[in-house]
Amino acid sequence: MTTTALALVLLGAFAGGLVNGLTGFGTGMTALPIWVNVLPPVLASPLTIACSVAGQLQTLPAIRHAIDFRRLAPFVLGGVLGVPMGVALLPHVDAHAFRLFVGGVLIVTCALLLLKGRRVPWHGGGRGADAAIGFAGGIFGGLAGLSGILPTLWAEFRGWEKDERRAVFQGYNLSILALALVTQAGAGILDARVGFLLLVALPGTVAGAWIGRRIYARLDTGRFARIVLGILLAGGAGIIVTSLH
Repeated sequence: MTTTALALVLLGAFAGGLVNGLTGFGTGMTALPIWVNVLPPVLASPLTIACSVAGQLQTLPAIRHAIDFRRLAPFVLGGVLGVPMGVALLPHVDAHAFRLFVGGVLIVTCALLLLKGRRVPWHGGGRGADAAIGFAGGIFGGLAGLSGILPTLWAEFRGWEKDERRAVFQGYNLSILALALVTQAGAGILDARVGFLLLVALPGTVAGAWIGRRIYARLDTGRFARIVLGILLAGGAGIIVTSLH
């Protein structure tokens, strides 16, 4: 790889780590638009997952106090069941068109939520609704690697406090991505090329997550919610751009 390509790998890792440290998600949405210029999907996908897991493990101790396993469990169980279904649907669904659809929905939904401002939290559906969101997120993950989008938006609709919502979607994303990483390792996808790229990317991920976590500590719930919606809005645009690449 050229020096320029390696620099872009490091830059993408830092940007992804920064967003991950700030919000608990977003490594792929941030890093992939950069990495797609120098890496093929067969390398970009496992690199994204590995850096996501590394960044989330780094910041997890800071929100451990807010993790409610009774609240988190329906999301994770639903997601674990949904991922294989998404993978099974993959041969029958145009993943390219699906990513374009998700990107468009993200742009519209997040723009409306940002414009509307303060909302009344919705508590209907209980844990059954939480499990359904986790399941749908798992299907999204199996189809297009976008498992965290629905739980992240759902936490916004629920109106949880900053640490509560981050504990849910970071715990969910970490569980689903760790499962995906183990699956890829078992399939032999994590080869020497991915290992070399990880050596380049991990310093950027660690540094970015460290800075992002410190910014997170200075935010109140309102600002955190606006940042999350803004990142999802930008991520929707990024999904569309990379899908058209």
